[in-house]
Amino acid sequence: MPDDVIELAADVLKGHRESIDRLDAVLIYTLAERFKHTKAVGVLKAEHTLPPSDPMREAHQIERLQRMALDADLDPEFAKKFLNFIISEVIQHHKKHQE
Repeated sequence: MPDDVIELAADVLKGHRESIDRLDAVLIYTLAERFKHTKAVGVLKAEHTLPPSDPMREAHQIERLQRMALDADLDPEFAKKFLNFIISEVIQHHKKHQE
């Protein structure tokens, strides 16, 4: 393969990786912001003796995110797994607040 083609491919790869790195940062800061709010919800639930989970809301959120995933051309099953992981983490945090 000619050197100029390899160099072009390396430049394109570098650009994709830079974009991925920026998006990873957005994801981390977005998750941090989300967990700040869910922590506040956990404290509020603990103060008012509310259950740490809300299955109806969780089901609604999963459906909503699956629809958004379809609109964004993302695998809705991946979105569901991702949200289920986040929800399970949030519930564990809420349980800790109630102890």
